[in-house]
Amino acid sequence: MRNFALLGMLLLAASAWPQKTQNHEGHKKSSANIVCDNCIRAHEEFLASDALGGRGLGTRDELIAATYIASQLRQYGVEPLAGVTSDGAAGNAAAAGANPFIQELTVDLGLSPAKLAKLPPQFASGKLSTRNVIGVLRGSDARLKDEYILLSAHLDHLGTLPQKAVNGDAIFNGADDDASGVAAVLERARSVATASASGAPPRRSVIFAFFGSEELGTLERSLHSPGAHYFLAHVGIPLKQILADLEFEMIGRPDPAVRRDQLWLTGYDRSTLGAALAQHGAHLVADPHPAENFFKRSDNYELAKQGLIAHTVSSFGLHRQYHQPDDDIAHLDFAHMDEVIGSMIAPLRWLANSDFRPHWVAGRQP
Repeated sequence: MRNFALLGMLLLAASAWPQKTQNHEGHKKSSANIVCDNCIRAHEEFLASDALGGRGLGTRDELIAATYIASQLRQYGVEPLAGVTSDGAAGNAAAAGANPFIQELTVDLGLSPAKLAKLPPQFASGKLSTRNVIGVLRGSDARLKDEYILLSAHLDHLGTLPQKAVNGDAIFNGADDDASGVAAVLERARSVATASASGAPPRRSVIFAFFGSEELGTLERSLHSPGAHYFLAHVGIPLKQILADLEFEMIGRPDPAVRRDQLWLTGYDRSTLGAALAQHGAHLVADPHPAENFFKRSDNYELAKQGLIAHTVSSFGLHRQYHQPDDDIAHLDFAHMDEVIGSMIAPLRWLANSDFRPHWVAGRQP
């Protein structure tokens, strides 16, 4: 019995000692950057599954995705952000049984009947009903808790499009675009909430935002990022208190144009944010595809136009699965996802705990 007791003591001591973990390729990573590999995979396996029909913007499948994301935030201990309902009556919405994390919105498309006829059935009325999911972890510092770091992704994709089926597959799963970004933000929410529960909450508050119907601009160029636009008008806090936004978009595979463990930041040279994060360990480099103008092609741009320091983090290598039915789990590189999501944990922790305030470079603000 003494041998078993000794073994138990040794195992307990070993579990308390700072650990190194290994990613799928055997490379060691610091315990500060440990991610829940199975959590990331689980998010992808649900959000990018055929069961969700491609999370079509404005569809019931998008609502299911939003409800799943809200349930994960609730499980982690993240709070709903008060004041996110259309009329600002969060209490009334909760009393009526609405999910307090979900921000419902209706967009009047303002399109001609001819244009509406070319869009999927959910647009037939000329309006789009969509939703955001918004949560917050409150900061602990009396001076900094009213400053916010925003981490965002878009939860929708193109849905099921029989007229665009490829080899009989009509479901546009959106595993990389942008279930990968959703997984990254959810994992960051889990990480921050876990640290907070163990007595190490961030000094600044952190908002986790998942925008609906970002892909609307793909279907109709005159319309773009209605979820982000609505968030700006209904977030319930002064926009000047949001110091930075990082939108995570398409990080499911490495980009051959940069190192395998690197992410790139759209508009890197427009503000001081990217360089500061890189100095604190982020594997962030400038966007290697400037001709694609990615800075203006995601939700971050709506926020940047209002003065917020807002960029998109990505590793999209212009792969041929973009906006195709085979943007599915089979084409993801989970080792890459684990590595790059983990690489952002410590730098974002620094940002949420420091006095650093990013600013636009002179002449580079949108």
